Amino acid sequence: MTNVSTLQSLIGGRWLGSEASTPLHSAVNNNLIYHTHAEKIDFDEAVTYARKTGVPALMKLDFQKRAGILKALALYLMERKEELYKISQLTGATRPDSWVDVEGGIGTLFAYASMGSRELPSSNVLHEGPAMALGKRGGFAGTHILVPRGGLAVHINAFNFPIWGMLEKFAPSFLAAMPCIGKPATATSYLTESVVRMMHESGLLPEGSFQLVIGSTGDLLDRLTGADAVTFTGSADTAAKLRVNKNLIANSVPFTAEADSLNCAILAPDVTPDDPEFDLFVKEVAREMTGKAGQKCTAIRRIIVPKQHVDAVAGRLRERLAKVVVGDPSMEGVRMGALASLDQHRDVSERVEILARGNEIVFGARDGFKPVGEGVANGAFFSPTLLLCRNAMTNDAVHDVEAFGPVSTLMTYEGIDEALALAARGKGSLVSTLVTKEPAIAAYAVPIAAASHGRVHILEREAAVDSTGHGSPLPQLKHGGPGRAGGGEELGGIRAVRHFLQRAAVQGSPTMLAAVTGEYVRGAAVRESELHPFRKYFEDLQMGDSLLTHRRTVSEADIVAFGGISGDFFYMHFDEIAAKDSQFGKRIAHGYFVLSAAAGLFVSPAPGPVLANYGLDNLRFITPVAIGDTIRARLTCKRKVDRNRVDERGVGQGVVAWDVQVTNQNEELVASYDILTLVMKRS
Repeated sequence: MTNVSTLQSLIGGRWLGSEASTPLHSAVNNNLIYHTHAEKIDFDEAVTYARKTGVPALMKLDFQKRAGILKALALYLMERKEELYKISQLTGATRPDSWVDVEGGIGTLFAYASMGSRELPSSNVLHEGPAMALGKRGGFAGTHILVPRGGLAVHINAFNFPIWGMLEKFAPSFLAAMPCIGKPATATSYLTESVVRMMHESGLLPEGSFQLVIGSTGDLLDRLTGADAVTFTGSADTAAKLRVNKNLIANSVPFTAEADSLNCAILAPDVTPDDPEFDLFVKEVAREMTGKAGQKCTAIRRIIVPKQHVDAVAGRLRERLAKVVVGDPSMEGVRMGALASLDQHRDVSERVEILARGNEIVFGARDGFKPVGEGVANGAFFSPTLLLCRNAMTNDAVHDVEAFGPVSTLMTYEGIDEALALAARGKGSLVSTLVTKEPAIAAYAVPIAAASHGRVHILEREAAVDSTGHGSPLPQLKHGGPGRAGGGEELGGIRAVRHFLQRAAVQGSPTMLAAVTGEYVRGAAVRESELHPFRKYFEDLQMGDSLLTHRRTVSEADIVAFGGISGDFFYMHFDEIAAKDSQFGKRIAHGYFVLSAAAGLFVSPAPGPVLANYGLDNLRFITPVAIGDTIRARLTCKRKVDRNRVDERGVGQGVVAWDVQVTNQNEELVASYDILTLVMKRS
């Protein structure tokens, strides 16, 4: 191959590297495709640039604006995805494998952009309420806030998903206003470099918000402080070494690890070879063995089946694996590509040799393994390999040794408790799958499995219609696991953003807490004016703008009319005798009548800036409202979120949350809730 490119690092806003160093080879045919660069990185420069340029640039934006940038970046990358697919083939990945990495990574940006726009404020203070009264007189309260740490995030990633692995960490840390330094695994760093170049060329990212390290991290970790954070994805051995870095320990630098694990799939004893669930189990195991050539931290390594069904499972797996075409991923019909490198091939081979001791190889290279494509004899192709262990309760190797490739071990059990005990022998895993058709088995097994697995995937015929599968972490759900799996958490929706923020307790008067959080706190000072809050445009509304309504006395006619309209003739509202024997001792109004009556008290009916009510949160009925009681409502602007959007007419909108308190003639709270409205901007 001529004109072999030298990869570059992105440090201090410029691309660094021209002198060739470590050669990188195609996983398909071992051709030389890239070099890493020989130039030494000045990590003091990188850290200083992140702190002095990246942090201020990100802090000029709020959560909502950063979410908007993530969406724009995702759209930009999606338009260029085919370039990434082409490069991804060099890693040995098929198109479906690359889809997980390329579009899965971009999709994660979309997901965090969406969650951020829905759930985060248009500020840099995230209120973790509600506030709690800390005194009897109402003048002292406490709450929690989450704020940007003011530091940087170092993301060290594995070789198997060079794009997704980086983006799934970048997205939440970017939302949290932490500039990132990404360090991909060297073997496939060329794919990460390609997507980072696109991100840089987009011009969308604030200056200093992302830097890329090709090669060693040098003394980078030694330069971090307690305001920073480190994430790592890779082997449990490397995670253990990084975790005890003296500087990380001395400065209490948050360290999150997602390590390899011996994930399992359990075929429950209620499933027979004639059930659809049996085939679902076999299909899922085969897919996890061969997808990405088994190079997934979530892949199924241990296949736990009832003793009486092991031969049937083995037979059907053999049939499926025999049909898998292995070879050059650019060729039509190829379903499994190569391992990422020849080094990885040697590692998997050594581990299979260990696993085979005392166990039977049910399917392997001897069963007609012959990769297709030009030059594949020099590539890192490895046969799908299925082993059978008949003494898994006493065989330690099958629970300790992971062959990070298309390798899994069948093991037998007698009784669901033994199956769960085998699952726990993995000493902490990212994910387990339970295949059962019996809800009672799931109810018993899942809480036990959850103690040693970060995610439990229940598979049966109903879920199979939409299931994303055993091996697919989703942005909305936690990814991570206890023990050997690293003990950390990634993804998980807004939970992941919170991981990169600093939580602090705040105490003070309700008025002061409202000022700090940017949200109205009950008991805080309010502002009343002759102009109804619903008559104000989004820009003009302020947190604390409030309306105390006129009063309304509830009559028997109100209850009768509401019952006729709603169809709710519950005895408490209509049966005088039965109501006397109730805990309230009398007839009471419908809770939803109180809700409706309150709306009638505070709604401004004429057309105006308030466009629509689209939600109601935290509704509580506190004190019953009886016939003859008099109610009124206080409506207060609680929170504003500028989503930086316009409608089809080009008119801007924002979201306003309103605190509503409905009280009776004794000033007792009878109902409490938040309503959410779309409010028009002036322009």
